[in-house]
Amino acid sequence: MPIIVNLDIMMARRKISLSELAEKIDITPANLSILKTGKAKAIRFSTLEAICLELDCQPGDILEYQEEE
Repeated sequence: MPIIVNLDIMMARRKISLSELAEKIDITPANLSILKTGKAKAIRFSTLEAICLELDCQPGDILEYQEEE
């Protein structure tokens, strides 16, 4: 898939655990894990907004497009 999820990188930079972020943005740790590992097929804008607000970042810091060869 050409969309790369860099959520784990942003979480490491902000020194926040998956369970702590999940609690702060009101999402289950399992669903956040699916997103973090890049296995999610979609993300709600409200979830993306909550993540960006909590991690003090932009959507482009979390999502990246790489063309497939």
